[in-house]
Amino acid sequence: MEPIDLWFSIGSTYSFLTIMRLREIEAAHGVSFNWRPFSVRAIMREMDNIPFADKPVKARYMWRDIERRAARYGLRARLPAPYPLEEFDLANRVAIVGRDEGWCRDYVVATYRRWFEEGQPAGSEPNLSGSLTEIGQDPEAVIERARSDETEAAYLAATDEARSLGIFGSPSFVVAGELFWGDDRLDDAITWRKAVSDAAGS
Repeated sequence: MEPIDLWFSIGSTYSFLTIMRLREIEAAHGVSFNWRPFSVRAIMREMDNIPFADKPVKARYMWRDIERRAARYGLRARLPAPYPLEEFDLANRVAIVGRDEGWCRDYVVATYRRWFEEGQPAGSEPNLSGSLTEIGQDPEAVIERARSDETEAAYLAATDEARSLGIFGSPSFVVAGELFWGDDRLDDAITWRKAVSDAAGS
């Protein structure tokens, strides 16, 4: 069965709910995910869509909503977590490096855990070095690669690809050209993946 494309940006609060439970979901449903970091912030700015940072009523709802859903999923979270991230782009450029080198998933899970459970903003210290060290990477070397022109170009290209697919939020799931947005659409994406695979006889 082909993997589901998981488009995400570290910095998305609702992505915490998806990121932290994907291993269990894969085991339970027999699916896999292709991790695709991009800059949702760039796309949202183009759409003049800044949903929570300057909207306290909506932000309060967001944190309570995440708290309820996290409890239902059995996830630990100390809320509200620091938000928005000051080093949003660096956090995601590191994920781009990790995708190229095969440790993207481990890094993203580690950095979200520190962000939501320990209150350490992703992309900043001590989260950044701690998460990289935890997964066996050299923080200094990785951060240097993350700040390179090559990684910046890859980050922009990934964001352009997301934009071309009609993606406007994180997390988003793409299955055979169909877009599903939000943690609450993950089950729909899995159902669609299975239907497409069944129809193809695979």
